[in-house]
Amino acid sequence: MPVYKIYTYPESILKHKAKPVHDINDEIQKLVDGMYETMHFASGVGLAATQVGNENAVFVVDVPAENEQRYMFTVINPVLVESSGESSREEGCLSLPGFRVDVKRAERIVIKGFDRNGKDLVIEAQGLLAVAIQHEMDHLNGITLIDKASLLKREAYIKSLKKGSRE
Repeated sequence: MPVYKIYTYPESILKHKAKPVHDINDEIQKLVDGMYETMHFASGVGLAATQVGNENAVFVVDVPAENEQRYMFTVINPVLVESSGESSREEGCLSLPGFRVDVKRAERIVIKGFDRNGKDLVIEAQGLLAVAIQHEMDHLNGITLIDKASLLKREAYIKSLKKGSRE
């Protein structure tokens, strides 16, 4: 499988809202396989289709769990159906290299969607897994981590990008 280009801020695809998948066909299967390959190659724990230039409502996660297990799955057309609590933790993003910011998110969530085989999926998550899912769902809604940052932190990052492009 190919490793896709990961689009980085400020590329416009990152602001696009993903479109629902109506047919989970070979093209979607290839997309999912390539997204896993790309996420693992980049040492990420999650990746949304919009981050690789595809507007389908698809994300993948591979989050470490206890006992050396992993939460690894694909969600197509995700919908948040329940959330509770609040937690804050520092997040990074493959589309914003070198940028980290504390983000407040729901501590516990329930989402619905479809797996890569088109079967109904309900996922209950908390902790790091809940953070990763919410982060990827933000991407599918055209929201990036920089949108969650303070104006000062956002401007500092943009300034560093402009300085880097001049060197």
